[in-house]
Amino acid sequence: MKEIVIILAEIVNQIHDILVDMLGLTMSDKELHFWVIGVIGMGTFFVVYFFFKLLENMRWSTTIFSFIYTFTIMIVIVFAIELQQAITNRGNMEFADAVMGLWGFMVMFFVYAVIALVIYLFVKFNKNRRR
Repeated sequence: MKEIVIILAEIVNQIHDILVDMLGLTMSDKELHFWVIGVIGMGTFFVVYFFFKLLENMRWSTTIFSFIYTFTIMIVIVFAIELQQAITNRGNMEFADAVMGLWGFMVMFFVYAVIALVIYLFVKFNKNRRR
């Protein structure tokens, strides 16, 4: 986990060096964050918007959107916990811990989905049988 944060920081530093050295742009840290995060955010928005437009016509779209949103929040929480462990030295900051935490959510969601599907099929089967 620590190595991943260091690699990401190095990538950001390389982007900064490219903008300063090759393009001759001199920006403060705040200006650099404004432009880089703004461009990344808008690129992500357009990809997500296209993906969600495809999903909105699907039968289980609300469930899919809820899962995606919850999974995104879980990623933030898991990495916040790992960063907190690194800062406070209470536990080891490991990528494997983050992955296992996310797997816990995925397994529990799969169990929920199977139970919900069984209940849905049972109700649907009984409705059709009554007619």
